[in-house]
Amino acid sequence: MGPRAVNQSGEKMGYQPASQENRRLVVLGIDVPFLLILIILLIFGIEMVYSASWDFSYDNYDDALYTLTRQLWWLGLGVLAFIFMSVVDYHWWTKFVLPGMIFTMVLLLAVLFFGDERFGAHRTLFGGSVQPSELAKLMIVVYLSVWLYNKRALLKDISFGLLPLGAILGVVGGFILLQPDLSAVLTIFMLGGLMFFLAGGDLKQIMILLGLGMLVGLVVVNMPTGRERIGSFWAGIQDLWASSGHVQRSIEAFANGGWLGVGIAKGWTKLTGLPFPHTDSIFAVVGEETGVLGSATLILLYCGLLWRGIAISQNARDGLGRLLAGGLTFWIVVEAIINMAVMVNLLPFAGNALPLISSGGSSLVMSLAGMGVVMNVARQGDVQRKVEERNFNAVANLRGRDRRRRVSGASRSASAGSRRP
Repeated sequence: MGPRAVNQSGEKMGYQPASQENRRLVVLGIDVPFLLILIILLIFGIEMVYSASWDFSYDNYDDALYTLTRQLWWLGLGVLAFIFMSVVDYHWWTKFVLPGMIFTMVLLLAVLFFGDERFGAHRTLFGGSVQPSELAKLMIVVYLSVWLYNKRALLKDISFGLLPLGAILGVVGGFILLQPDLSAVLTIFMLGGLMFFLAGGDLKQIMILLGLGMLVGLVVVNMPTGRERIGSFWAGIQDLWASSGHVQRSIEAFANGGWLGVGIAKGWTKLTGLPFPHTDSIFAVVGEETGVLGSATLILLYCGLLWRGIAISQNARDGLGRLLAGGLTFWIVVEAIINMAVMVNLLPFAGNALPLISSGGSSLVMSLAGMGVVMNVARQGDVQRKVEERNFNAVANLRGRDRRRRVSGASRSASAGSRRP
């Protein structure tokens, strides 16, 4: 790849020409592999939501298609959000990032007073249809991308870099912690540290941020819910039979699935006590019904999403695009890793959805909106590449014509001179 243009301050902010391989993968401004991976994940997710929810829907709503129908409605809204975000120039959103963040904070505050209580927590509004913490995850990436991009020259100064960043994460994370939604808090802080790293933050400040993250982790662990989850996780590490009933049923599902699975919609663990089979535990249903083969394929799809997201980030038009594409892609992949690791007792129980797969309107719509921004970064990079290629070709053609004129003129002069007596 060619070198980036350097501005007067010496910062690498210009467009980085795409490799030949990446050019072949981008057609009409659309990153084809990225879009195909998204489509496959969404189709697979709809199939698994129906398989995991028909019994729950029939028992609670007398309609086996109830959860599937709602998910399809949310998917339609999410697709519209994806298309809108992929078409509108991401630079335009910088005008609304502050009002958007304030609106997100208002929703998080409203949850504490007017939220629906479920399982001892207030996380949703309007009968469980809207979960503001999902919007907060998207907005924290967008807000920090714009903020870090604008403050890029001052990030090494702790008073302009780490301290304001810690304040932003602390306020958002504090509101979510009061719900409480421990997994969302940890995700917010992980994304904040990752964004600071992608923006080129000072290594010493990154280490300090990691230390602050550990302190936040200690606060979370010392909360009643946190102590219970950590204790259950540690007991399960020492003896699987001592782990929580949720983890035991999840492991049972994977054991039943074996290498190839029992077949879509033929799993039994979801019918006999697996908690939240169509939301938090849907990966366990995937493991039982598609086996190791299906589970590994799903993991590879997320790896493919990460690959294309990084490629789009590297070929972005500017530093803002690089931060947006990198941060939003890592958000989806990190959430997926946490969810899948929890189901096999590699991490303490988090309670987050499997992005693009689990049933849940807020998660699906926000995830697709974020992926739409990534696609827009890819489109902007492709437009920039075509403009630079046209300019290069125009200069090359002009130089070629000038060279031919000079050579032709010199030849005529030489020929005329040779005919003189």
